[in-house]
Amino acid sequence: MEISLHLETYIEKHRYKYLALYHALRDAIMEGRLPGGTKLPSTRELADQYGLSRGSAALGYDMLVSEGYVHSEVGRGTFVAHAGPTPTAEGDAKAAPLALSRWGERLLELPPIPRSGGKATAGIDLGGGGMSMELFPYAEWRSAMTYAGGRGGEDMQRGADPAGDLGLRQALAAHLRVTRGIHTDPAQIVLFSGSMQGITLLFQLLLNEGEAAVLEDPCYSGIIRAAAACGAKVIAAEVDVHGIRPSDWDARLVLVTPSRQYPTGAVLTLERRRQLLDWAERHQAVILEDDYDSEFRFGGRPIEPLKTLDTRERVIYIGSFSKTMFAGLRLGYAIVPPSLVDAVLRAKTLYEPLTTGLLEQRALARFMARGDYGRHLRRLTRIYGARHRHFCARMREKAGHLFSLMPGDSGLHVYAYWLQPQEAFAAFTAAAAARSVTFRDASGYRIQPGPPAAFFSYAQLGEPQLEEGVDRLAAAWEDIRHRMNG
Repeated sequence: MEISLHLETYIEKHRYKYLALYHALRDAIMEGRLPGGTKLPSTRELADQYGLSRGSAALGYDMLVSEGYVHSEVGRGTFVAHAGPTPTAEGDAKAAPLALSRWGERLLELPPIPRSGGKATAGIDLGGGGMSMELFPYAEWRSAMTYAGGRGGEDMQRGADPAGDLGLRQALAAHLRVTRGIHTDPAQIVLFSGSMQGITLLFQLLLNEGEAAVLEDPCYSGIIRAAAACGAKVIAAEVDVHGIRPSDWDARLVLVTPSRQYPTGAVLTLERRRQLLDWAERHQAVILEDDYDSEFRFGGRPIEPLKTLDTRERVIYIGSFSKTMFAGLRLGYAIVPPSLVDAVLRAKTLYEPLTTGLLEQRALARFMARGDYGRHLRRLTRIYGARHRHFCARMREKAGHLFSLMPGDSGLHVYAYWLQPQEAFAAFTAAAAARSVTFRDASGYRIQPGPPAAFFSYAQLGEPQLEEGVDRLAAAWEDIRHRMNG
């Protein structure tokens, strides 16, 4: 029996003839051109037909037998064992889409997630973020990584508690006690692959489909997505210059950023913090406190986390190393009430049976224990504080007629409300891009429509770049004015 395999095409793709034969036969079987039960030529016949050695033909058959595509019967020959799809006259039928769960359908109903392509933005990017990597203490970090992978790699083979490396959790507990006034047992700290993994998992544990979750408006778009994907009914809570405005919500959960509201930068007042705690107690609800970048404070007294006022274990405190170290480290954490620890660890183990990033976790524990992390933060705070003051002063001088900056003395970005006519904001954004300066349109953080605003990241840029960026913003507005008057 002769079969048609178009073997020449496969020989061009694969280095060895036996591999070409294997792939050609496998594809013919999977595409249905060789139906189940078809008798294949003997290795001698196949070798003669395609100019192969019998050894190559036999090796190709052996690979197909080992993977279950064909089977051999003594005295009878080799037969196709796998029945692929039946070809149609018009060619292969298009596969029907696989049915998704309701959770999967909700994910697809959400707007596409913006993805960075890894390319540097041309010009001056005031919408970026992240650390100025020239400020990172590479020597100290390399030393910590070497220590973590030491003893001939023996430590790298050790497993860890699902909560994460104990040494890092102990170092983190000590750090939070000194810098944030939070007293916690390392057993209550759970490490995640970034804070959003922790937030999403907590939503899944604490919210039933259809239950209400209160989110600040505006807030981080990833949090909106996570709540919607879980099927939560999202209640948009108004934010003003004093943070979220508490209300008597009928809800199971609220997520807040009290130390520095994201993205406006507003600090939640003590009175409102107490109102939130009182609401949570009356409704038997949970407060997720996302403390995403309060490590960087440039003036004024340190703002205590909401967690320090919590005496009834209603607050789950969430933090991250993405701003203080580098985003690629992918390490976040949560301080979980004792009654919830077991459930969180069981849920995390479903996603990660083995704790990921142990080498980096152990390196960070060493980095913190030696004091390198504290020195790194103090240095960054001095530098970022100077850049923050410089950027705000330049904005008020050159672009004060365009934007009203939200007050603040901490964090790595500035939120600013647009002062010119609302309909001119889109044209201004385009004019700024034409002058090679970009920023984030803050509408992407809104649950409900709000006034035009911009999100400016400054920490990743030096003072000359910040000056040039602001000057280009001012020039972009002049371009619009000239077009309007011309």
